[in-house]
Amino acid sequence: MNCNPQVSAIIIFYNAEKFIEEAIASVFNQTYQNWELILADDGSADSSTEIALRYSREYPEKLKYVSHEGHRNRGMSATRNLGIRNAKGHYIGFLDADDVWLPHKLTQQVEILDSHPEAAMVYAASQHWYSWTQDPADVRRDFVPRLGVQPDTIQKPPTLLRLALQSKAPTPCPSDILFRRQCVDLTGGFEEETFRGIFQLFEDQAFLAKVYVQFPVFVAASCWDKYRKHPDSCVSVTNRAGLKHTVGLFYLRWLQNYLLEHGVNEPELWKALRQKRSRYRHPHWHRLLSYTRTYATRTRAAGYRLARKALPGRLLRIAKALHDSTNGLQ
Repeated sequence: MNCNPQVSAIIIFYNAEKFIEEAIASVFNQTYQNWELILADDGSADSSTEIALRYSREYPEKLKYVSHEGHRNRGMSATRNLGIRNAKGHYIGFLDADDVWLPHKLTQQVEILDSHPEAAMVYAASQHWYSWTQDPADVRRDFVPRLGVQPDTIQKPPTLLRLALQSKAPTPCPSDILFRRQCVDLTGGFEEETFRGIFQLFEDQAFLAKVYVQFPVFVAASCWDKYRKHPDSCVSVTNRAGLKHTVGLFYLRWLQNYLLEHGVNEPELWKALRQKRSRYRHPHWHRLLSYTRTYATRTRAAGYRLARKALPGRLLRIAKALHDSTNGLQ
């Protein structure tokens, strides 16, 4: 393999035979070529293991295949850490096996981090990619979400964590980010023993929370990856099972403990965390509160009168109580 790669690209995969070759090809298609690619296998039982081994044999100067001892399945965070331990690059970029990088990703991201040594990582907005199915109906569904912050700026800690908790700045897709290796090491890596099984949905957010409270982050006005939307993704499976709020509350409890243990004392951040936990604990109440606020915003003083006509009595009483306590619930 390349002895002095500037970038270590890490593809973690588990039973990814359907998409992994497309992900690998997107790394080879980069305009920036000073990279190594680590294929980290989380104990796959399909042909993706053989696909990865074949690529590592064909391109030994660029690719390395790694797997857990005994070819065990240990989860996404443990597999990301496995890739990190085998990485030699100054920068680290993750690519989930069902996503793809756009050709200019590494060129532009390396240039940004080289130009802004104070930034621990750089990210932009991912393309939410439905059109991979080639269904005409899905082509119209592709979109790139708003960043939620001023683009091409450095965000100081813990701004991005607060904005994420307030649902104002979406958490970036792991496939979009380029990290400094030093930053990854100083955070202790991914929380592999905590976020396993169904709780993997928030494993990337837990790691990013640790980065956000410690380091400045560059947020760019660009689009560097395609985030594939499909029914077998971790997000889709968890949502179908109706476990989103259960998993979300687990992450928020972990975050609370992490902030306490590390002495993070930012009043606005703690306020955002309390409000986020309230929304996850009482999702129906907050939807109702949002509904009544929409009425009030659109019709000002007439809003509550309109709500009285639209809502049954019991729901109206709940809505009024929530509306009157908006300083405590957001």
